[in-house]
Amino acid sequence: MKRYLTIGAAAVALAIPAAAMAAGTPTAGSLAAQSCKTQLTTLGAATFKSTYGGGANAYGKCVSKATHTASTELQSASAACKTEQAMSDTDFATAHDGKTFNATYGTNTQAKGKNAGANAFGKCVSTKAKASAQQQTKTTIAAAKTCKAELAASKTAFATAYGSKANAFGKCVSKKTTSA
Repeated sequence: MKRYLTIGAAAVALAIPAAAMAAGTPTAGSLAAQSCKTQLTTLGAATFKSTYGGGANAYGKCVSKATHTASTELQSASAACKTEQAMSDTDFATAHDGKTFNATYGTNTQAKGKNAGANAFGKCVSTKAKASAQQQTKTTIAAAKTCKAELAASKTAFATAYGSKANAFGKCVSKKTTSA
């Protein structure tokens, strides 16, 4: 049964990036789901459950937390892209290997007039949000691995630092991701 779940999770994890690429700018939910699937696959079910509360709803807790983070990442990416788009072509080109905003992020070749560069803005937001979400996922995975190593090294020291309740592992991961 575990083998089928692992195969299913891997198949979904591979399918989501393709769907996200086809759909354009990702949603907070799609970024969150991809992050949680990556964490589950990388950490394994036991560590993943310990990270998000140990219950049967660990995946739901992960998606909920990651959705809030992804929403913030999308807002930040949008603001950064607006700033880049507002730059003069000369200033932008200086910072981006001589390319304009539309050349860097792509344009909608079928659109004409006022909204012709709208696709470039969406691609900019998508690129920046995905990069931020991937970095956050890597940070969370690294923190969980560090906490797992701390727990294995000394359960007493771990309990002293993070408590001995069921949420101690999650506290450890949270502390390590916020200090990173």
